[in-house]
Amino acid sequence: MFSLSQAEREATLLPQLAELTAHHRSGSPGYDRILSALGIEQDASFGRISELPWLPLRLFKTHELKSIPDDEVFKVLTSSGTTGSGASRIYLDRAAAAAQTRRLGATLQTVLGSARLPMLLIDTVAIVRNRRSFSARGAGVLGMANFGRKHVYVLDENDQPDVAALKQFLARHGDEPFLIFGFTFMVWLYLYEIAREHRLDLSNGILIHSGGWKKLTERAVDNAEFRRRFREDTGLRRIHNYYGMVEQIGTVFLEGPSGNSLYCPDFADVVIRDPATWREQPVGTPGVIEVVSTLPRSYPGHVLLTEDVGVCHGIDDGDWPGKRFSVLGRLPRAEARGCSDTFTAAGVPW
Repeated sequence: MFSLSQAEREATLLPQLAELTAHHRSGSPGYDRILSALGIEQDASFGRISELPWLPLRLFKTHELKSIPDDEVFKVLTSSGTTGSGASRIYLDRAAAAAQTRRLGATLQTVLGSARLPMLLIDTVAIVRNRRSFSARGAGVLGMANFGRKHVYVLDENDQPDVAALKQFLARHGDEPFLIFGFTFMVWLYLYEIAREHRLDLSNGILIHSGGWKKLTERAVDNAEFRRRFREDTGLRRIHNYYGMVEQIGTVFLEGPSGNSLYCPDFADVVIRDPATWREQPVGTPGVIEVVSTLPRSYPGHVLLTEDVGVCHGIDDGDWPGKRFSVLGRLPRAEARGCSDTFTAAGVPW
């Protein structure tokens, strides 16, 4: 799933993305009007991925953009945006919902293997109660739960840590590989700090985590420190951060084993753009992150300009082929958003 060089990726994805652009123009009148307003002809051709027309991610907060009829909508996902600008609404039909699960599974098999592992979820079961309409956090938890078994939620119904449940899980499964999933700050607060306090051994765990780093940065914890503290205090070494969003559900950009970069799965890519000219930035120069994926077919989310700043560190020179990049933070004045940042618990200074 992380096998294509950048040249192979361009050659493989560009015709698929061009076909998707035409597909969404025919299925989504709103998308067609946007491209027409930009002067993009119906028969336009594109020489590179970076030439494809992108949509600002924020459009999904203000416009209903879908490429399927109303009676084919199977599930509606909502983003975790703060109040004031609304939330994105992402429309999936049954085929799209199944495809995003398959692609996410194939991506994660790279680090998890094919077996479903016993799983710790650093969240509460209440977050996934509504199966038709999810927040981004709920969608993330439920989507990841598909890849584990014998699930144990670390927070109880009142959003309080259930230390007994955590200890019981480790007593049963701690001597074999097990999967851990949670949003980054919640993992730190409700797994790392509890494991350190109770001297729990997490050495056989594989942690998949995501979310904003703002709250941890305020505690002087960056990615390197996060990994170091888990390794030294709990024995947990297999840690993979990922970058993803509800607007491209099923597509995750996964941290490599070395822990210093994110990588694109074979059906996706990133473009780092100059915020003044919108041209693609060279390696090493920060810019606005554009995320590209062949997965969105029920809505025009295949080429999206995010509100995040990132930098491409290198191409075909890391743990896996393709671009390796990092997320540096939010654009100035961009809305604060992130799955972990939407969590509220009594006594927690979010």
